[in-house]
Amino acid sequence: MTKLLLIRHATTNSVGKRLSGRTPGVFLNEEGKRQAQQLAQRLTQVPLAALYTSPLERTVQTAEYIARAQQLQPIIDKSFLELDFGDWTNLAFEELGSNPEFQRFNTFRSVTRIPGGEMMLEAQARFMAGLQKLCLKHPHETVAVVSHSDLIKAAVAYYAGTPLDMFQRLEISPASVSMIQVYAETARILVVNDTGSLTG
Repeated sequence: MTKLLLIRHATTNSVGKRLSGRTPGVFLNEEGKRQAQQLAQRLTQVPLAALYTSPLERTVQTAEYIARAQQLQPIIDKSFLELDFGDWTNLAFEELGSNPEFQRFNTFRSVTRIPGGEMMLEAQARFMAGLQKLCLKHPHETVAVVSHSDLIKAAVAYYAGTPLDMFQRLEISPASVSMIQVYAETARILVVNDTGSLTG
């Protein structure tokens, strides 16, 4: 059994406003730095064997807070990179709201390709292949992966047997932790979207 901690990066100025995607130079804001510090403190109760992160700055920054507390070196892994949002990269949600393709992407995500980008199924397959490699590499250990909201939703949905077209029912907040135990024959979802608070 491998215990996976799937962690969304802490907040940035773009969260909830803009589809950052793989845009370079998106860093944690002051609130995000506080979230990452609190996250690192919460995780001191969970000794980690290894810490993996998407290569984007906001995930690496979040991972660095955890790494210092755990005395680990973050390992960058492109399997956990954000969804490729193609032509929608860095657009404001206000601009995208009336776009029929974007609306279809959010209602029938399993078959809708982002213009110039990935299908959600492709991103889910990439992410799950990365997690499976970690399970083989870290049997009987606890490892953390710092990644992005949609990818973590896709992983939780996969382990829960939930169709991608319903995964928007899941909430994955900045600096949240979702915990999954993966066995050879099954998986158990222990925690989803834990932020250490019940106040929203």
